[in-house]
Amino acid sequence: MAAIDIVTFGCRLNTYESEVMRGHAEEAGLGAAVIFNTCAVTAEAQRQARQAIRRARAASPEARIIVTGCAAQTDPAAFAAMPEVDRVLGNAEKLDADAWRPDGDRVTVSDIMTPRPASFQMIERLKDRTRAFVQVQNGCDHRCTFCIIPFGRGNSRSVPEAQVIEQARRFVANGYAEVVLSGVDLTSWGADLEGQPRLGRLVARVLKDVPDLRRLRLSSIDSIEADAELVAAIAGEERLMPHIHLSLQAGDNMILKRMKRRHGREDAIAFCAELRAKRPGIVFGADIIAGFPTESEDMFARSLALVDECGLTYLHVFPFSPRPGTPAARMPQLDRETVKERAARLRAKGAGRLAEFFSAERGQRRQVLVETETMGRTEHFAPVRFSSRMTPGAVVAVEIAGGGGDHLTARLAP
Repeated sequence: MAAIDIVTFGCRLNTYESEVMRGHAEEAGLGAAVIFNTCAVTAEAQRQARQAIRRARAASPEARIIVTGCAAQTDPAAFAAMPEVDRVLGNAEKLDADAWRPDGDRVTVSDIMTPRPASFQMIERLKDRTRAFVQVQNGCDHRCTFCIIPFGRGNSRSVPEAQVIEQARRFVANGYAEVVLSGVDLTSWGADLEGQPRLGRLVARVLKDVPDLRRLRLSSIDSIEADAELVAAIAGEERLMPHIHLSLQAGDNMILKRMKRRHGREDAIAFCAELRAKRPGIVFGADIIAGFPTESEDMFARSLALVDECGLTYLHVFPFSPRPGTPAARMPQLDRETVKERAARLRAKGAGRLAEFFSAERGQRRQVLVETETMGRTEHFAPVRFSSRMTPGAVVAVEIAGGGGDHLTARLAP
């Protein structure tokens, strides 16, 4: 069979969906092909996808190049206009087996806002991954002013609880020690299901009904939507990893209002304090945007201060990138140098916080999921380099020997 190569950009949902697409493409007898599963969250993500497409055509002139994902959904004309591209598929079509027939139309992109249930298809493995991602939710009903993702993913749809549990069981049966529950707006899970269950119930059921699962993670949550059962699970379930990534975006209340976020800075600080009190040692990561339109220096200073006030360890910094068609793109913009400078200051702040965390980890005993022969991640998602070769997929007890730069170092615990 001719090789099918999938290049995945962006989120964990794309990683999961790439494996669904791989199965459909192989069953359709697609032949030699390079499939790009794109991301639209920033203009840079789309630029990188276009660049990769051009490189792929130069390297594989005979292969079929197919582009799908959020960038293809939101801007199909741009990819259809590229001479390197043979086909463009929308986000709904990429999960439809019939769309992968070699004789399909060159551009097939439907209205993503058309009401439809979550398209969930079981898979057995994730290629080249030691951590398994389970898609439990897709789309988003919120309309943050900077975000184009609802127009790439559609409105929120939840995967029924029984299907999530079955997928987790399959991954565990196939040797995965860690499962990550993933979604575009994860904490909205259940709102469209009968009885409107909350994410906390799903987490509790997965842990109860998949007893052989060693480690469970959450991809990213909106703290204002965290229900009481979810907070209880984070606080009390040892198999739920003590690392929570938050969608914070800013630390100034006026900017949060202009972003149309649903929380204030005080809510974020209180949430982190509550969880830290209930589960000492928990670590937090967060998405923060630098240089949002109208952001003054004082407003930005409050985002910087939020890093310490929430006790954040990992920062995912986004220099503001106007997305065509979003309200924020029509707001008064900051100059690009100011945006870049503020992003650099946020990243430096994050690097300092991470260095403090690494320093405190020396001498600690941790359980590490081995990702490659030489690298893995602790319960707190800290990257670790081993002093000897390990077996990918295993969970090993280590003693942290030191840390610096972007990783810890460790040796097997006695």
